[in-house]
Amino acid sequence: MVRFVSLSSGSNGNCYYFGDGRMAFLIDLGIGARTIKKRLAELDLSLDDVDAIFVTHDHFDHIKSLGTFTERYRKPVYLTRTLEKALRHNFCTAGRLKGCVRYLEEGVETMLGDSLRITPFVVPHDATQTVGYHFTFSGERFTVMTDLGEVTDEAVHYAALADHLVVESNYDVDMLITGSYPKELKHRILTQHGHLSNEQTASLLRRCRHEGLRDVYLCHLSANNNTPALAFESAKKTLESIGSQASLHCLPRSCASELFTF
Repeated sequence: MVRFVSLSSGSNGNCYYFGDGRMAFLIDLGIGARTIKKRLAELDLSLDDVDAIFVTHDHFDHIKSLGTFTERYRKPVYLTRTLEKALRHNFCTAGRLKGCVRYLEEGVETMLGDSLRITPFVVPHDATQTVGYHFTFSGERFTVMTDLGEVTDEAVHYAALADHLVVESNYDVDMLITGSYPKELKHRILTQHGHLSNEQTASLLRRCRHEGLRDVYLCHLSANNNTPALAFESAKKTLESIGSQASLHCLPRSCASELFTF
């Protein structure tokens, strides 16, 4: 049985847990280790059982505690060579990952243990490099894309392989344009290396439609330029229009989600 929980999802911090009883791993460490430990314990899960960390990119809300966590727990950190090079000079991680780095190659599947096969793939975002992850874990197929500015063919390809899709639905266009953000920040979010709008996420769902898709988890919702209701309704209408029976969930920004099991 695979267990999945979002421990935090948004610009305040990102961290996602996956475990199958034999191994467990986290994707990103954008919140503190004590918070992770507490939220896992509330679900009868243990941080001590985490075997690996996977990194999506070098923005603060995804690596805030990666350096301190690695120094304390000495867990393997899996990432691309491009990201590792960037993290050597990042104030969160500089000098703190020694001995724990394990390299992944973009577009190449890596087998870990008996139950995990994982492939990083590049997505457009304004970090040094940003990757999504497609993985098969105890027979369940997942694709996780937390930050991306446009729907690429590669993103659609990996989304179309998933039983369970975790994908950004960051902003409502009208809320962003009429909101209080400075012009420069609005432009950054709207570019092809910014974030996905609800409409762009809906487009991705239309393009990756397949009978095997069982769950869609909307992540990284903006606190100021979106609401769970708007994101949910946009994705729901799209799933209904393409005849998909996939279950739909909005992951909370500042607390743990429910524990999902497969």
